[in-house]
Amino acid sequence: MEVEIDTSKVVNNILKLPELIQNALWDATFDIVELVQTRAVDNLQANMAHSTGELVQSLKYEVVVDSDNQVVGRVWSDNAVAAYRELGTGIHGQESPKDLPSGISPTYRQTPWFIPADAVDVDLSAVYGMPAVNIKGKRFYISQGQPARQFLVPALRSVLDGDAEKIIKTRFGDIQGGLDA
Repeated sequence: MEVEIDTSKVVNNILKLPELIQNALWDATFDIVELVQTRAVDNLQANMAHSTGELVQSLKYEVVVDSDNQVVGRVWSDNAVAAYRELGTGIHGQESPKDLPSGISPTYRQTPWFIPADAVDVDLSAVYGMPAVNIKGKRFYISQGQPARQFLVPALRSVLDGDAEKIIKTRFGDIQGGLDA
């Protein structure tokens, strides 16, 4: 009795695996950073009484393969206000509670500073309680900073603690669909 075994499908599937795994990793990373960005937007919109929408619109995300051939997802803003909001500023920012990723240790200005009233489009006394002074006919607000009002780190933590594992399992479960039966 002779049995013939066709191993070509098995070999083809084995050859497809690295590409399918890379694609699943890319797709899972993309889904995760997209969800982090969405949650960050939700966090911002939930507690911004005076907003032009500029900060929300500045949030970006990408997935890249770095020089070590690692798939890396990033969520960021190129608007300086994002860092001030996330970390706080001045004495109030330093004293406010915040969840900082490892390796992040901001330094804070310890002295007050002046903000020209004509440089902002809202009354900072009414909005934030900043005192105002007139100096040589010009109006200035005096700031000692603002507390951290984090939106990005909480978005990241909520996705990593709640959704990332499910996303990864789903994307890696899809690998079987790319294999020949």
